[in-house]
Amino acid sequence: MIKIAVLVSGSGSNLQALIDANLSGQIVGVISNKPEAYALERAKKAGIATATIEHKQFPNREAFDDVMHQQLLAWDVDLVVLAGFMRILSAKFVNAWEGKMVNIHPSLLPHYKGMHTHQRVLNTGDRLHGCTVHYVTAELDAGQALTQGVLSVNQHDDASSLADRVHVLEHLIYPQAVEWICNGTLVHTDQGVLFKGQSLNAPVQFCKI
Repeated sequence: MIKIAVLVSGSGSNLQALIDANLSGQIVGVISNKPEAYALERAKKAGIATATIEHKQFPNREAFDDVMHQQLLAWDVDLVVLAGFMRILSAKFVNAWEGKMVNIHPSLLPHYKGMHTHQRVLNTGDRLHGCTVHYVTAELDAGQALTQGVLSVNQHDDASSLADRVHVLEHLIYPQAVEWICNGTLVHTDQGVLFKGQSLNAPVQFCKI
């Protein structure tokens, strides 16, 4: 059984979606860089171990990441899931967990990397928007995309309504992607990602029109 750790900074709605999905892997721990994060309460209610590692207590990003790395090793983690973790990770940490760490981003990558994706979609006038689960690499939001949730931008959407609609998709596609990793449907190899034994050339898309 794959052992999963989830890294959080906020309310933890994606963490809750993962807990509720009854994954074939086991969430063995949740790490937060913020002691007030409600995600920690969600983990405790589910009987999951937690660790608070406050980034402000460390002189630099690398020192903070080293302590996180040691906690993950102590939990014997196979897969790291970023769920609203609001910290840029050092290249050393990312490289140590390459192929074993995933994130969800609120856009249809490779479009709109970075912040403020919903407003940027509106500013550009795109008809489609959504979210992407991807492997994490040292380059921001550039790892291979695994799954995407796609929705149509409505005439009356604003950044807030788009964010709400995308969150619904996140709670659907993130547990699915993680489950596929847990049960071997998605496999990271040195030659690339395999989906059902075949090379994954484009993310698996789920549509919500």
